Amino acid sequence: MSETEAMARRATDSPAMDRLTRVGLVCRAVLYGLIGVLAIQIAFSGNGGRQADKNGAISQVASLPFGIVLLWIMVVGFAALIVWQAGEALFKAHRLKDRVEPISRVVVYAFICTALLTMLLTGHTGSDDQRSRDVTGKLLDLPGGQLLVGAIGLGIVALGVYWMRYGVKKKFREHLKPMPPKASAMMSRLGLAGYLARGLIAALAGVFVVQAAITFDPDKAGGIDATLRRFADTPAGPWLLVVVALGLLLFAVYCLGEARWRRT
Repeated sequence: MSETEAMARRATDSPAMDRLTRVGLVCRAVLYGLIGVLAIQIAFSGNGGRQADKNGAISQVASLPFGIVLLWIMVVGFAALIVWQAGEALFKAHRLKDRVEPISRVVVYAFICTALLTMLLTGHTGSDDQRSRDVTGKLLDLPGGQLLVGAIGLGIVALGVYWMRYGVKKKFREHLKPMPPKASAMMSRLGLAGYLARGLIAALAGVFVVQAAITFDPDKAGGIDATLRRFADTPAGPWLLVVVALGLLLFAVYCLGEARWRRT
């Protein structure tokens, strides 16, 4: 092991990084909680044009008293999550397949950090829905673009199924420390509900990407906001969206528990 690698390993395993990582997990909980609240507002009042996604949640934080301070804390928290997951991929995952999840989380947390910094520097964030449609349109214009977009859509559906199975099998418990029985039972229930909700959203989003590929219409694709709004358009009406939104709120509570009990 080189001296540089040893220093990087010590930095990712330091008590200070552990504390910052737990701050990041709390910030993650805040984002999911706000998305859940915005989704419930969509179900009952249309949400007034606000987005029920990470950008919408960031905008809500910015509108709070001392919102700028809170956004900077979130930047630090998510930056710590990036370092933590990068360390997991580099130093703790010994097989290629074990590196896929932490690397994917690095990408997601990097996008969130970018959105946070964009809000701080410009006063607004972009639209995940429009970004998804733009990317889908560019991919469709490539040779074999329909097949590529269709494959991506199927991959997103598979991710949703994986998350639902992950919740049902309670695989998330492998990353938690030993805890008192009542806390353990509560975390199991929260994780199950949260991962089922996340899985449903991802699976439906993937279906829409597949539809975009089949119809050669990028407008069929969308981000979390567009997907959540589609739940309200089902025969079950807004109540299915309410159930999914409650799942996101429960996942936010699970993330708070993770901030206490997660192995980092």
